[in-house]
Amino acid sequence: MFENLQSQPADKILALMQMYKDDPRETKVDLGVGVYKDATGLTPVMRAVKAAEQQIWQAQDTKVYTGLAGDPAFADAMIALVLGDAVPRATVAAAATPGGTGAVRQAFEMVRMAKPDARVFVSDPTWPNHLSILKYLDIEIVPYRYFDDETRGVDFDGMMADLKTAHAGDVILLHGCCHNPTGANLNASQWDDVIKVLQDTGATPMIDIAYQGFGDGLDADAAATRKLVASVPECLIAASCSKNFGIYRERTGLLMAVAADSAAHALNQATLAFLNRQNFSFPPDHGARIVTTILNDDALRTDWMAELEEVRGAMLGLRTQLAGELQRLSGSDRFGFLGQHRGMFSRLGTSPEKVEELRVKHGIYMVGDSRMNIAGLNTDSVPILAAAIIDVGI
Repeated sequence: MFENLQSQPADKILALMQMYKDDPRETKVDLGVGVYKDATGLTPVMRAVKAAEQQIWQAQDTKVYTGLAGDPAFADAMIALVLGDAVPRATVAAAATPGGTGAVRQAFEMVRMAKPDARVFVSDPTWPNHLSILKYLDIEIVPYRYFDDETRGVDFDGMMADLKTAHAGDVILLHGCCHNPTGANLNASQWDDVIKVLQDTGATPMIDIAYQGFGDGLDADAAATRKLVASVPECLIAASCSKNFGIYRERTGLLMAVAADSAAHALNQATLAFLNRQNFSFPPDHGARIVTTILNDDALRTDWMAELEEVRGAMLGLRTQLAGELQRLSGSDRFGFLGQHRGMFSRLGTSPEKVEELRVKHGIYMVGDSRMNIAGLNTDSVPILAAAIIDVGI
């Protein structure tokens, strides 16, 4: 049987990690992996997470399974965090998943179950795993224009023209905030235009929100999602706790299905539980319990929000420093977009050949499409990166 297996393409980011590890240069800079790092290169355990784990360890008296959809308290806490009071709780079905990736996978599974011939409109570019999962599930992908390599901003006219070709029964996948891999986001007015297209076409929106709190703040980063779900009859939302709670290895995510009314909610909830049963049965609980503990404890929530603001502020500070250093070295403001982007990532909008030159000549490691993780920098490595960018002629 196994002789019939075929080799799959190697993961480019994992290969980049190994190349970085093998590089002996002391000035090398890792901007490839999508994980937050502090100024020392560590991905720390947040204070509130440690405190919550201590509470759980002391109080927990069983490790028995939770329900197929996970602990309802986790769903309640996350729905409140992401959606606020945008829609009635009774219209939101939810299921815990192994990370945000698990939520994305289950959402696509639900789409395929509900409408096997659905097309999924995906931004060009998008997180590569979106495309990988869709291809594996044999769901038709329709790319829509998003990033402008000249302005390093959103090609909004192109995006709108492409989205207007969607039909009822299609799905439009949107990044809730901190677009991965570009860092370029829609403004409030542009979100209004997207909502109008969704209303006119009847297409169903799916929002992947993996970086809430990393852009402009917890509520600001959720504002577009909240406005959208209040404006359309149905929506899928895949949320991740990996980044804003720093619990990457705990694999903690939630899939939400917002329905037009409470009657549809019951069927959606049963469907999510069924999909969990088919894929992994009961979802992991430890990370979900950490998140629930933090969000339901005033002191822990306050401390978590404060530390999350420190993380967000640090990344914004690095963006400002890098944009300023590049302006000083280049004598122009053509890199000002770096200060406008939000989240962990920015896309330089240069060629794979220039990215390879950065690696070979300067030990700067980033993905071939020129996505770089701003959180991989510190105040000492920013000048190294800026000088390298100018040297290779980006």
